[in-house]
Formats: sequence, C-alpha cells, structure tokens
Amino acid sequence: MTCFALRAGLALLLSVSLAACSLPRGAGLQREVLSASAKDEIPDFAVAPVTRSLLDDYAAWPATGETGRPWINRQPQPANRIIAAGDSVSVTVWNTEDNSLLTGPGQRSVTLPELRVASGGTVFLPYIGTIRIAGMSPEHAREVIETRYAEVAPSAQVQLGLAEGRASTVSLVGGVAAPGSYPLPDNDFTVLGLIAEGGGVPASLENPQILLHRDGRIYGTSVERLFENPALDTTLRGGDRVIVEPDARIFLSLGAAGSEALHRFPKQDLSALEALSIIGGVSDTRADPQGILVLRDYPAAALQGDGPKPPQQRVVFTLDLTSADGLFSAGRFRIQPGDLVYATESPVTTAQTIFGLIGSGYGLARQANTL
Repeated sequence: MTCFALRAGLALLLSVSLAACSLPRGAGLQREVLSASAKDEIPDFAVAPVTRSLLDDYAAWPATGETGRPWINRQPQPANRIIAAGDSVSVTVWNTEDNSLLTGPGQRSVTLPELRVASGGTVFLPYIGTIRIAGMSPEHAREVIETRYAEVAPSAQVQLGLAEGRASTVSLVGGVAAPGSYPLPDNDFTVLGLIAEGGGVPASLENPQILLHRDGRIYGTSVERLFENPALDTTLRGGDRVIVEPDARIFLSLGAAGSEALHRFPKQDLSALEALSIIGGVSDTRADPQGILVLRDYPAAALQGDGPKPPQQRVVFTLDLTSADGLFSAGRFRIQPGDLVYATESPVTTAQTIFGLIGSGYGLARQANTL
C-alpha cells in the first residue's frame, strides 16, 4: 500500500468515525423525540397529528392552564342615580309663609344638616318623621319629601342633593392611568365605563385581563372580549373592585426555532401559526418543517368523566408545514397556556454535516500526500 493510500484511508476512517458519533445539535430529530424508551412497551405519551379531520376532536378536549373564571353578562338598568344605604342627602326646604314651623321670621328657606341614609334605607326629617328613600332616584325622593312637608306647610318646596357613600362607589385597582375609588354616576355604569373614567388601558399592557371582585367571588375576562361583545360589559354595583392586569399566560419555544424563550399571549386565542410567528418562525437551515411539535401536559382530571378527553395525560401534537392541510390546520389549532412549541432538527442537516466531514477527510488526505 502506498503512503498516500494509507494516509487517505486513515483520514477517511477518522471522518466516518466522527460521523458515527453523536453530532452536536441544538434539537432532536422528530423520530428521536417521538420514540418510546426501549424498556417501555407502551409509550407514556400519545402522538396526535394536527389535521383538518381531527381539529374538532382536539378542541373538545379539556383546556389546560386556564383559570376557568366565570364572567357576568351585562344587565341593562335605567340610566339614573339610585339612593342606597350609606349615601348622604342634603335637604333644603323653601317656604313662603310668614308663620311656619319650618322657618323663622324673615326666613324663606332652611337647610337641614346632612343626613346619612340608614342601613334600613331611611332618613329622619323634622316634623314629618322617618321616610324610606333607598331605591329611589334623587328626583323621586325629593317629590316624596316635598309631599310630606306640604302636609305641615302647604307652600313648602324641597331641594335635595345626593352624595354617594362607599356602598355606591367602585374601586379601580391598577392597569389604568388613574386608579382609585369612583362613585357610580348612575345605575347603568359598566366595567368599560369605569376603565374609561380611569384614563383607559395603556397600550403597553399586553392583552389586558379584567378581574371583578364581587360578594367574595372573582370573575375574569379580557378587555378584548368586552370590546368584541358589548353584552359582556358588566353593569357594576356599589362595592365592586375591578383590577386590570397583563395576561399572565405563557408558552415556551425550544429547538430549531427562531427563539428559545418564554412568550406571553398577546391575544386571547392564539393559533399554532401565530405562535410560530411570535417566536420568529423556525430556522431555515436547521429545522424540519414536517416536524413541528406541540407538547402538552393535561391535568389528571382531564382524563376522567364521560366527555371527550385525550387518550393520555401527555400528548405530542405534530404539525406538517409542508402541506396545505397542515398549514390551514396549524392556523386553527389553538395553543394553550404551558404548551411547548418544539422545532425538531432536519435529518438533512445531519447528512450535510457527515458529508462535510467526509469531504474534509479527503481534503486531509490530499494535503498529507503533498507532505
């Protein structure tokens, strides 16, 4: 054997040996990720291809990572102010009679000290006694009081002012330009009206969520849903607390993706294609477009009951971005909080690396022959 042949053989052997080793990669191949452990007869996860025929089945499975908070639909009320217990009223009685129980000589009016509406909804007024005014509009309450005073002073006329108490105010906490306590201007004041009073939601707040605290319960929805469906713009009650905060839901991207990071949900419903756009797509030189995976871990409770449910607690959804059906289906497949979007490595990348090593081996052999 010539010296050149020996050196070429050694270089080729070195290249093949390197190719046989585990090459450094940033992601696994699809077959590697989906292969079960050699000791497991049955994989501990299910593989679910994302296709048009299966989308409705997947959508019927229980959601993961959602808070599941209910929300209250709008209940339209008359757009007027209603007196409630805890409010304060100011009463001024005008009288033109010279001799009157209500006014002294030369007086034409008398203003009574500010009165707080009792828990039973009543106030006490001199000469006419206790009157229930809770649940009335200020104008109706004024008419009732004036009618009663007319019994002791026929020419009496009444002015009534109303100052809402804490029971007729709502609190706006965070997420707006001017948080604080706001009086209910009328009986038909809504969540979006309150947010507008607080200066609106800053544009920097990503997919803002609304929490409504009422009677010891917490209700939740998104600002986006309220904009899209006016029937969800809840009518507020005194004592309500409204909190506006950014969406806390996240998903993760790894592998041969455009970015490997945690990502917040920028909107209420997010499709797989939108998620891929958020992460910057996949690497043109590394990723396998037929091997985009979405890994999801369902809670144990999702496998119970008689309704539609996943076959196993851990499910790997597979997306093929090289077919029209795969692309359309990815546009309808909903990403859920806690999902992992994983771009697998292309087998072609590994093959190119091996051929590159072999080519380098031949190059080494040629260099060795010139020595």
